[in-house]
Amino acid sequence: MTDWKAEIASRQDDFLNDLQTMLRVESVRDDSLATADAPVGPGPKAALETFLKIAADAGFRTKNIDNIVGYAEIGPEDAEESVAVLAHVDVMPAGEGWETNPFEPVIKDGKLIARGASDDKGPGMAAFYGMKILKESGAPLKRRVRFIVGTDEENDWKDMDRYFEVEPQPTIGFSPDAEFPVINGEKGNVTYEIKFKGTNEGTYTLKSFESGLRPNMVPGKAVAVVAAPDASAMIEAFNEYLAANTKITGSFDALPDGIEFTINGHQVHGATPEVGENAGTYLANFLKDFDFGGTAKGYLTFLGGIAHDDAKGKKLGFDYIDDIMGYLTMNIGIQRFDDGRDGFINLNLRYPKGVDVTNIEKGFNDAIEGFDAVVEIQGHHMEPHFVPEDDEIVKTLIDVYNKQTGLDGKPEVVGGGTYGRLMDRGVAFGALFPGDTDTMHQANEFMTIESLTKAAAIYGEAIERLATQAN
Repeated sequence: MTDWKAEIASRQDDFLNDLQTMLRVESVRDDSLATADAPVGPGPKAALETFLKIAADAGFRTKNIDNIVGYAEIGPEDAEESVAVLAHVDVMPAGEGWETNPFEPVIKDGKLIARGASDDKGPGMAAFYGMKILKESGAPLKRRVRFIVGTDEENDWKDMDRYFEVEPQPTIGFSPDAEFPVINGEKGNVTYEIKFKGTNEGTYTLKSFESGLRPNMVPGKAVAVVAAPDASAMIEAFNEYLAANTKITGSFDALPDGIEFTINGHQVHGATPEVGENAGTYLANFLKDFDFGGTAKGYLTFLGGIAHDDAKGKKLGFDYIDDIMGYLTMNIGIQRFDDGRDGFINLNLRYPKGVDVTNIEKGFNDAIEGFDAVVEIQGHHMEPHFVPEDDEIVKTLIDVYNKQTGLDGKPEVVGGGTYGRLMDRGVAFGALFPGDTDTMHQANEFMTIESLTKAAAIYGEAIERLATQAN
């Protein structure tokens, strides 16, 4: 019987070396550099190629599909059933506030610090090393085991669209891109964009407004440039606003064409907007009561009034809670406005079963009535996903987790969206343990080496169990 903890401990140096190699690749999607050969930019392509080389050197069968998705495989090639582990090597933009280079991993106080350390290169490589130990053990497998690597999880999931166009649906599987014990339910995920004309007709002019990097990140910084008839009075009001709102910080700068206001909030994952502080909505909240006109007035009224401090959509009339899947959340992600050009507000919602999405769109349309704005759905709309607790995948993963940790874990439902939902019998499994600090999508992202190695041992045994108990 394999001692999984001892096996990963004996490979810890190799594991950390390979993981740090992956973390050094700045694999942020960049459409401005995308080509037919690099569909989401050179960084994600380089990360995919780097991983596939690591896997090929370890003796795995590998395949690169159009430089957007790939896999490493073990087990009988002719097996009818398969186990899939779905991870991703693309990462979010680093953003501001880092104490170290986000793409030069640092180990400090038992923490591995880098963009992607917890989302998802760290957990992904932990699962890969569990699978590597299984391969080296020579255990007889009844199912093929395929480690599928995507490059567009943080954006539009073009990678998995392509994968499932040309490859079969796995029998069973998991994504190491969330938390333990097991995530057997994921909320629906839909993104709307409210488009505004860039007009000004008031005594104050909103020359520009910019906040947010991705739909699924709570913006940590917002910057606006305003032309004001009384700059000193507006600056005094800004200082009073900051004094009254101690969860944020800010600054201002006099420019030749106006005043530049900056607010710093708290950037977190968009699945839990209620634990962040949205810099953009705070800045709009400050600006909205000044004498702006045109669509600038509607833009600031919606963003800083109707949408501000409303992570559950209560003011918009579509808040909802389900006994099993919990409550709806709304993240106001990317926000842009430029005088004389079209602007937009991007809103990402995670919703439980029981929600009629037509009510969400109606809520937005009712809120912007008279603002000269339109609502459009953006990208994928993913409906809620749920795998029953008595399914083999849930029972097996819970059993392995409880056995190795000594805990009594139960399946959970989350707002985050993982590749696990792409499989009929797919779940999310780790790698954050209860009590771990969640730094996904944040500055100074990290994961402890202890948690990564514990996760690798759990993944190895879980994959073995799933691969040897075919029907």
